[in-house]
Amino acid sequence: MLVLQSAGKPVPSRGRIGLAVAGGGPIGAMYELGALRALEEAIEGFDPTRLEVYVGVSSGAFLAAALANGLDTRELVRIVIRGDSHEAQFRPQIFLQPAFVEYLRRASNLPGVAWRWWRDLLTDASGARIGELAGRLGELIPTGIFNNAAIEAFLRDVLTRNGRSNDFRTLGRRLYVIAVDIDSGEAVRFGAEGWDDVPISRAIQASAALPGLYPPVEIRGRHFVDGALRRTMHASVVLDHGVDLLLGINPLVPFNATRAADQRGAPGLHGGTLSDAGLPVVLSQTFRTLLQSRMRVGLAKYAQQYPATDQLVFEPDEDDGEMFFTNVFSYASRERVCENAFRSTLADLGRRRDVLAPMLERHGLRLRTGVIDDPGRSVAQGIGPAPRRTETTARLERALDELEARVRR
Repeated sequence: MLVLQSAGKPVPSRGRIGLAVAGGGPIGAMYELGALRALEEAIEGFDPTRLEVYVGVSSGAFLAAALANGLDTRELVRIVIRGDSHEAQFRPQIFLQPAFVEYLRRASNLPGVAWRWWRDLLTDASGARIGELAGRLGELIPTGIFNNAAIEAFLRDVLTRNGRSNDFRTLGRRLYVIAVDIDSGEAVRFGAEGWDDVPISRAIQASAALPGLYPPVEIRGRHFVDGALRRTMHASVVLDHGVDLLLGINPLVPFNATRAADQRGAPGLHGGTLSDAGLPVVLSQTFRTLLQSRMRVGLAKYAQQYPATDQLVFEPDEDDGEMFFTNVFSYASRERVCENAFRSTLADLGRRRDVLAPMLERHGLRLRTGVIDDPGRSVAQGIGPAPRRTETTARLERALDELEARVRR
């Protein structure tokens, strides 16, 4: 589904494009990769590694940082889908390692909690404090199930190879990673002045620390969690840079079970309603509805605040049961979800081509109708084998690419 808002007061475009990538867990990232791959294939002149500014939230920060570092969608497909890249060895299990340190830290609080409760109980003859035991036991519950330290180590390794940078200040492109301070509720832009000395890998670890799944990440004595707690895409960060075209990708949308049942059936629903599917499905629908409604309100405001900017936001179709019912941590489904996103994004471009074509041409871009109308097109088509590079050749290649881009500009 494509959300399109044309500039209310169009001005001559300078070709400045910004990308905002929302969160959505590992499967959300696979959807975003498929959508980005489709955009790169179907839009002539669009290079997702050479944009003006990038902002990533939660799992979207992984993709934003990779693209800003010159890892194109071909290489990302090799890394996370095919597993034959020489740039990185992706192992899904690193995202699911138990947070043993957090478990032990919480368990060590037990003697203190028990002592304070008994002390307070003995001083209260009525025994009224017995009811407070449940609340006190909350201090013993871990803040996260999985350990995200291995994720940071993996990212640090990828971002320090072959001329890439794990430092916002030496990256060469504007990159922002958003996380939320759990103690104040403040959204922090890592990569902005005052926060640009934090390693990119550490910032992504903080941005992707979804409460309940991963423990908060401590940086400078403050504790950060998932950036989606405040906003879905934080697209205003991109718009503040005066871009001419905003591209956004949001993988989490509410599911229209009625429409799905009317058209082709809803996988995972088995003919019933969402409430029949149980609490996890109801909570997922609630969470997705809140995120999308918040994003739509933001986009409507941006149309007024940034009238010279065209806005394109790509989302799954509302009847896409593949995205809704696939477990967000189902790494075995990553190729299927990525392919599904690739095809649905091409379909979106095809359906809206009459409006999109003149809009994109204003920014020096053009739709490739041969790609859009090819029913057999796949996400891995044309990728080819993974090239082997040494550190020296990779740095030289990146330098030549930068020089070419400067000459073109």
